[in-house]
Amino acid sequence: MKKFLLIALVAILTNGCGVSERINIGKQGVFTVGGTVIHKEGIYDNSKFIAWDKQNETGQSYHADHAFVNYQIPVNANKFPLYFIHGYGGSGVCWEMTPDGRDGFSTLMLRKRYATYVMDLPGRGRAGRTTAENIVKPMADEMFWFDIWRIGLWPDFNEGVQFPRNPEYITQFFRELTPDLSNHNLDIPAINALADKIGGGILVTHSAAGYPGWKAAIHNNNIKGIAAYEPGGYVFPENEMPDPMESLTGTLSGIPVKMEDFKKLTQIPIVIYFGDYIPEEPSRNLGSENWRVRLQMARKFVETINKHNGKATIIELPKIGVYGNTHFLMQDLNSDVIADLLDKWLKENNLK
Repeated sequence: MKKFLLIALVAILTNGCGVSERINIGKQGVFTVGGTVIHKEGIYDNSKFIAWDKQNETGQSYHADHAFVNYQIPVNANKFPLYFIHGYGGSGVCWEMTPDGRDGFSTLMLRKRYATYVMDLPGRGRAGRTTAENIVKPMADEMFWFDIWRIGLWPDFNEGVQFPRNPEYITQFFRELTPDLSNHNLDIPAINALADKIGGGILVTHSAAGYPGWKAAIHNNNIKGIAAYEPGGYVFPENEMPDPMESLTGTLSGIPVKMEDFKKLTQIPIVIYFGDYIPEEPSRNLGSENWRVRLQMARKFVETINKHNGKATIIELPKIGVYGNTHFLMQDLNSDVIADLLDKWLKENNLK
């Protein structure tokens, strides 16, 4: 049997419109990228037992700090695969599913014949084996995130929000969250390791993954474009830094990089998407304030990229008639519309 035998696995799934479709999968699986190995000196003694959760580490090894990747490659895949990177507090699951059972965003793009690689960053989700020392404390914070992610002002939902209001959906949504056991120094190397392993591809980042996405693209020529969903941080040339922006959630500042590095971002297409419920003026609402300054910083980032002959676009969904989106655009009820917009951008930039 050939190594790359076409499986021709036919998955009959139902999309959000209730229409049965077929996806022909040529290959799928999981692997890890990056990481470290710790070796303890000495000779391992296999005759001694202490306890299941305690070990004599002499002569033993510990593999950690890797990223976990789940991939699917359709038959007759498009030229460039998509690398999905999650944000703070989550894992790749946010790209793979929706809490009410609709197709996940990666599946929507798979239907459009893009190979998909969904990453759990080091110390998150299925890549929880880490060398960072952390204490995980249970902390009641879900009403805070409900507001920050612009679902509404707890317990009220934003008017017209593209987020299901039934209690079971909310329960499943919050159970997606995962402890963060990383020191965050390994995010950029993990993204680069994936790009190096697979070759040319498109980064699709969400929220806190925005900053490591910019940095990875600066140093890795295998990243051919970036689609960023509500990125939290932005890089700027060190001699063209924007003024810091104050908000209720703290001061947002650009992150300086050398001009020669910044200009590498001008060599690839970039698109940034923002959802709804983001005001232009200061607000007393934490979620509105947090994303007000990040949207304004995104505009400055795009302006600076294009000033240096780059090709960056910011799409503010309400301005094109797409309303009700939260911070989790990829899981909202209109995620199929969001996927169509990404597909359109990829086509327009010869990235399909």
